[in-house]
Amino acid sequence: MLGLERLFLRRGRLMVLGVPWFWLLLFFAVPFFILLRISVTDMGEQLNPFAPLVDVQAGHFSLRLKFSHYVSLFLDPDSGWGQTLYIESYLLSLRYAFFTTCLCLFFGYPFAYFLARSPSNIRPLLLLLVMLPFWTSFLLRVYAWKGLLADAGLINNLMLAVGLIDEPLQLLYNDVSMLVGMTYVYLPFMVLPLYANLVKLDLRLLEAAQDLGATPWKTFWLITVPMSRAGIVAGSILVFIPCLGEFVIPSLLGGAENIMIGRVVWDEMFSSNNWPRASALSIVLILGVVIPLAWFNQRLARKVEEESR
Repeated sequence: MLGLERLFLRRGRLMVLGVPWFWLLLFFAVPFFILLRISVTDMGEQLNPFAPLVDVQAGHFSLRLKFSHYVSLFLDPDSGWGQTLYIESYLLSLRYAFFTTCLCLFFGYPFAYFLARSPSNIRPLLLLLVMLPFWTSFLLRVYAWKGLLADAGLINNLMLAVGLIDEPLQLLYNDVSMLVGMTYVYLPFMVLPLYANLVKLDLRLLEAAQDLGATPWKTFWLITVPMSRAGIVAGSILVFIPCLGEFVIPSLLGGAENIMIGRVVWDEMFSSNNWPRASALSIVLILGVVIPLAWFNQRLARKVEEESR
């Protein structure tokens, strides 16, 4: 009987662990290796991104791998190493992702704190308002900001009407429109993890700090913020990673100088018909995200293990 229970527990454990592993295999590993295969393909004159990688002639096998697509990402024949459009796009994407994450944290933390401390009877309604934008099309929501930020848009007309400005401000196709659009779209991804963490905060710790003479501001920085560190990390990851590969917002709200890596991948694949280079761009972007995340998770797990001893 005991052996049967162990067998069921073992099978149950395998099924529970197998679902996420199957998900990662199907939706991450398989597409990744397809991109990796295309990135080293020599398309030849037929421009076939799935051209054979192995050439068989007279019984001899030879590999037809082309790594020049990776070299071209970092080397410009005229400017030298690191002076390419692709490096500039990577750096620009990192900059926008970083500032968007900071803005989402700046606006999302007070909002999540307000949600966590709101009365329990209205909390579901407030959560519904946070998730309400997801009920409409992502494209329509971004396009609406184009009308709000235009020279003849609602914001400029309102400021002209109240006399704050004498002529319309350039709010569209620049850094302002990019950061506003990306912060608006990804703010819920910051609010929800923070709320899930703050709502479980033990209020007795705050009361104990106040009894010991700590000011509300000191209590917030020494207790609330450290206790919500997991929510900050989760929200930052959920915002930062999709911002890196964002395509729609730069296309609608960004100008000619705001070319992020998602737009470059699109142009290489569909305008230039250079699938291997587009795949190489994607591979570098994926590795640039996965490797630091794996290092961070390993370091965090080691720190948690040391604290638990």
